[in-house]
Amino acid sequence: MLCVRSLCRQAYKDAQPYILEPVMHVEITVPAEFQGTAMGDLNRRKGMILDASTNGDDAVISAQVPLNSMFGYSTVLRSNTQGKGEFSMEYSHHAQVTRDLQDQLTSNYSATSKASA
Repeated sequence: MLCVRSLCRQAYKDAQPYILEPVMHVEITVPAEFQGTAMGDLNRRKGMILDASTNGDDAVISAQVPLNSMFGYSTVLRSNTQGKGEFSMEYSHHAQVTRDLQDQLTSNYSATSKASA
């Protein structure tokens, strides 16, 4: 007879679950001369640029970026824009993490759970 634990493990395996991460809506305002630098940094952070416009001498960039990629962004933005850049961030939605990140997270969890057992 199969126990409930093994049935749950089998169901979990068959379901092919995936990990979700929070995605933030980010609006960045930088002097127009730093627009390319700011957009390049967002791309490195796995951000998806939704809109870029100008407002006088400033560029306004709207993007969606995973929350995990936004840690330390304030320091980087100020460094890249000589202290003139600013941004606001608010929750947008959850999205599936990339396959390589999911594999890394699950292997780290497995290693940690085996070590504590």
